[in-house]
Amino acid sequence: MFKEFKAFAMRGNVVDLAVGVIIGAAFSKIVSSLIEDVITPLVLKPALEAANLTKLDELTLFGTVKYGVFLSATLNFIIVAFVLFLIIKAMNAAQKKDEAAAKAAPPPPPADIQLLTEIRDLLKK
Repeated sequence: MFKEFKAFAMRGNVVDLAVGVIIGAAFSKIVSSLIEDVITPLVLKPALEAANLTKLDELTLFGTVKYGVFLSATLNFIIVAFVLFLIIKAMNAAQKKDEAAAKAAPPPPPADIQLLTEIRDLLKK
């Protein structure tokens, strides 16, 4: 049962789907951070200044561009992508190693073929 699960999990489609979901979730955080922490404050700041808001809390809440949060989300994405790259590279190497081992040792011929080969060799002598 474990071998069947391993064969299912190692198929290209399943691995590609998992990588796509993980990369998509990490990229979604970058887009959310870009909109919430960079674009929205840049768009709202002139409007807030034009409204003459004097409360420090309102200006701090809406008017501050948070580049650090965006850079953090971007760095997290790069780290996740790199770790996934290493995992996929290791999986491919292990899969190639298994394929090479399977190709390196051809199965022995059946018993009747071995017997016929021995008879042929004895007749040659």
